[in-house]
Amino acid sequence: MAVKRDYYEVLGLTKGADAAAIKKAYRKLAKKYHPDMNPGDKEAEKKFKEVTEAYNVLSDPEKKKLYDQFGHAAFDETGGGGNPYGGTYRQAYGGPGGGYREYHFEGGNMDDVFNDIFGDIFHHGKSQGFSGTGGAGRGNFRGGFGDGGFQNGGFDGSGFYGGFGSGNFQAKGSDLHAEVTVGFDEAAFGCDKIIRLQDPNSANGAVQSLKVHIPAGIDSGKSVRLRGKGMPGTNGGENGDLLLKVQVAEKPGYERKGMDVYTTVTVPFTTAVFGGEAVVNTLYGNVLCKIREGTQSGTKIRLRGKGIVSMKDPSVHGDQYVTVQIEVPKYLNPAAKQKLKEFEAAYAGKEKTRTA
Repeated sequence: MAVKRDYYEVLGLTKGADAAAIKKAYRKLAKKYHPDMNPGDKEAEKKFKEVTEAYNVLSDPEKKKLYDQFGHAAFDETGGGGNPYGGTYRQAYGGPGGGYREYHFEGGNMDDVFNDIFGDIFHHGKSQGFSGTGGAGRGNFRGGFGDGGFQNGGFDGSGFYGGFGSGNFQAKGSDLHAEVTVGFDEAAFGCDKIIRLQDPNSANGAVQSLKVHIPAGIDSGKSVRLRGKGMPGTNGGENGDLLLKVQVAEKPGYERKGMDVYTTVTVPFTTAVFGGEAVVNTLYGNVLCKIREGTQSGTKIRLRGKGIVSMKDPSVHGDQYVTVQIEVPKYLNPAAKQKLKEFEAAYAGKEKTRTA
């Protein structure tokens, strides 16, 4: 009987690797050697069985602990460590003792892993998990991945046996990712953009122009999905999607926080003292705001509904918050200075009377 390779070696890892490293390594190798990706390649099928067997042990904390302590003997009834799983795992992978009565993966959800690796490769139905029982010899999965399951495959004595069909699963193509920059106003009100990208379906790498609608209210970090513009599917599977990550450019004098907009307005010293009006710029045009008598620098004015529209409900808008800045005159003629001196003296006298 051939000597089994060390499970860590199979996955290209060093002993003691953590769960994240084990899963990452398995995803990479399982996708590389998957039978549907290598139709008719017996060596790839053998490798796939090997990495799957290694993952099923190292991904389970209890099995990993036993394997780290006893090696392969932990799962072989003829070894010194005994078989703590009652022969289930050993027989499921065709160890000594002939056929098997039961097969399943203990302590882990293989659906999640395969979904991560192959996306919609089993997209014809909702995943139902591994299950099934049978007599000695071959056995098929019941349910498996999706309603189609692995109806024509199962295990043989050494591992997977035709478990992934004959290479005719439809697989959705991979999604592509790109970025697009839009102006502040374009993001606020929505716009159409023409972008140029290399066509993934073209053999010669031709560049295609795509018209993209940017929805009103979008913010930096949000993505626009263009369905069917990603990588082509296999065996008649649908194309993947193109996800455009949006970056919103800055606009001088404006700051955005969610749906709210923040700006400033500068008013003369005398307007702050006596009150008056000031023109405030908004995304929707100029607004005449009332400045109350005695307004202090830093005072905020709230303009309801002058912010960014909601992407979920076009009838809802954020607000605009305007911070008042008082303009102090830099140059005064002698007459103006004299008047301010008189004001200063009068104001100081009034304060003394108030505190007396």
